[in-house]
Order: sequence, then structure tokens, then C-alpha cells
Amino acid sequence: MFTVVDRKGHFVTGLQQQSFGLLDDGRPPMRVRQFVQQTNLPLRVGIMLDTSSSIRQRFQFEQEAATDFLLQVMHPADRAFVEGFDVQTDVSQDFTNRVDLLDTGIRRLRPGGGTALFDSLYKTCRDEMLTLKQDFAVRKAIVLVSDGDDDYSRSLESDAIKMCQRAETIVYTISTNVGPSRDKGDDVLQQIADATGGQAFYPVKIEDVAQGFHNIEEELRSQYLLVYTPADFKQDGSFRTIYLQSLDPRYSVRTKKGYFAPKAE
Repeated sequence: MFTVVDRKGHFVTGLQQQSFGLLDDGRPPMRVRQFVQQTNLPLRVGIMLDTSSSIRQRFQFEQEAATDFLLQVMHPADRAFVEGFDVQTDVSQDFTNRVDLLDTGIRRLRPGGGTALFDSLYKTCRDEMLTLKQDFAVRKAIVLVSDGDDDYSRSLESDAIKMCQRAETIVYTISTNVGPSRDKGDDVLQQIADATGGQAFYPVKIEDVAQGFHNIEEELRSQYLLVYTPADFKQDGSFRTIYLQSLDPRYSVRTKKGYFAPKAE
């Protein structure tokens, strides 16, 4: 799954397979099995809202923007869940298609406490995304709204990223650090998004959070799907890097950095 943008950040659709160069673990694939522009693949989306005390002033606006996002993005075949996190995770509404239940789940969350961002992301991808059983292809994504600060986790940032990659989940991050300068938390959000093929958004003012949600909604419907057989593939549980680029220098490709090969039974 990948996205193509031009130099102004606009989505580029309608490209063909021969428009791209691909290396899997440093080698071209043995065979490309499928290449399609997937605008309507069913979504499995998790909304993760930081409920730590550091974002208390901005929390109500985040709740409203999250509900608006779900109203826009949810199609009949889609499912979403809602979770708040501080030092604990609170799944206030599990996977459902009903926006009214998701909205109730969002409204039920209350801010307060420290922040265990990495623990929460690790646990969410492990428990909600990795265990997801589907008989058809779906697009798995998490929208993480946070200031990126972590003062409580036992997991490392790299642990959380690896679990997202194992669960084949794209993470989009929306920073709540509204202001002119970026800080360490913003860099964390960027690294998580980059490693999983998502994007990080940095609103200048709190009202721009809703625009971040809108951009994610647009991107989720503007992606390509490329299915291939890697060369020299071993079922050994190792991490395999992906290098995918557009042959047209006007365009750039956004995709995950790699994936974990399954282990042989």
C-alpha cells in the first residue's frame, strides 16, 4: 500500500505499474502479482486520543474533530474503534460501523494523568490490529492525536514502531503542539509516521487539527496496492526493507520502510 504526491503535496492518481521502481531487501521482486489503484478498500481505523493532562486545554476540540472525521470517512464496509490513552489505554468503543457509538466513545474519554505513548501504541497494534481476522483485503490505519511526549512507557519507540509494522498498520499522527516551533515530541510523531508509511501533521493553531483529519481521510481513499512475490524470500521472521520510488522525479512515494517476514510453522 502506498501513496504518491507531487511537489505541492497533492495526491497523484492514475499512474501505471511501470511508473515505479521497487526493491525488496535490496532486490527486484520475482513477480508482480497485482497492481491497482485502491480508492475504496474497506478501512479498519483506530482513533487514538491522548488523554494525558498535558493536552487538557485542547481536548474538547480534538473530540469534535475526531467525530467529524468519522462522519466523513466511514463507508458501509468500514469499521473503526476509539481509544484514549494516558498511563493506561481505554478502548471506549471497539470496532463498529456506527458513528453514533463511536461518537459516544469519544465523548466518554476524560483527560488526566501521565503519558505512556509507546506502550499504548504497542498494545493497540498488538491487541486490535495484529489479531484482526478478515477474509478480504482491508486497509489498517491508526490516527494518533498527541503532543508526542512520553514520560511513562516501558516500551521503546522502536518497539512500538516494530509492532505497527508487524500488524501492517499505517500510523497518521496529528500533533497537538500548536505553535511556531517544533519540539522533541513532534520529531517522535514524525518518526512513527515515516516508518509505517503514514504522515505527520503539525497544526499551527488548534482549529487546524480538523484539517489534519480531513487530509488523512483524503489520503486513505487515494492509495495504490502493489502485491508481489519477493526474490530470495525466507520465512524466518526477519525484517525486510522496502524501497519504492517513482521514476518520474516530479513525484514522491510514501510507504512503509519494510515488513517482517512470517515465521515458518
